[in-house]
Amino acid sequence: MKEGPDIARIASLIGDPARANMLTALMAGKALTAAELATEAGVTPQTASTHLAKLLDGELVQVRKQGRHKYFALAHADVAAALEGLMGLASGQPRTRTGPRDAALRRARVCYNHLAGQMGVQMFGSLLDRGFLHEEGEQLTLTPAGQGFVCDLGVDLAGLTAARAPLCRTCLDWSERRTHLAGSLGRAMLSRIEAEGWVRRDTASRAILFSEKGKVAFDQMFPTQ
Repeated sequence: MKEGPDIARIASLIGDPARANMLTALMAGKALTAAELATEAGVTPQTASTHLAKLLDGELVQVRKQGRHKYFALAHADVAAALEGLMGLASGQPRTRTGPRDAALRRARVCYNHLAGQMGVQMFGSLLDRGFLHEEGEQLTLTPAGQGFVCDLGVDLAGLTAARAPLCRTCLDWSERRTHLAGSLGRAMLSRIEAEGWVRRDTASRAILFSEKGKVAFDQMFPTQ
């Protein structure tokens, strides 16, 4: 047996259609019950429990207990990043589901806990072009000018930097094939956009729906060159 990470094991966990549907549902960043995940996967509750046990064993999901209920979520941001990358590969293959919902997801969606899609890529590009972010290889940093910008938006930068989670991370957008902003700053930026009332979440998918006024305000906040 060759040394190194067991890619085949992780791939087999994600590769099952039912488990893939469960993981995709959790990409919205919301914790779901086993019954809700069974519905997403189109399987019985008993089968869902078996799948979830395997995902827990593979450390792809985590479970939290509240009262009599158990809620499942992705284990960490690296799982979300891996799923987003796989979606990028899959997007080049023939798809059977098309239509307005797919267009909405391409425009703006939640990727675990940050903004993705065309709007997410626009925000990242704007921050980079104006010198608020500095990218060197895989290293992404928030510049002093960027620190002032996000603080002016009402982001608690001190709280973010004190946390263990990385402040800035790049995430390859599966539909745009370009970078959007992840990390704790990406999460905070999405929270600010929601707090401004520019968007609402589609309850039937991961789509983030901008109002007309919200789109205008977003374009003013994150202009493109």
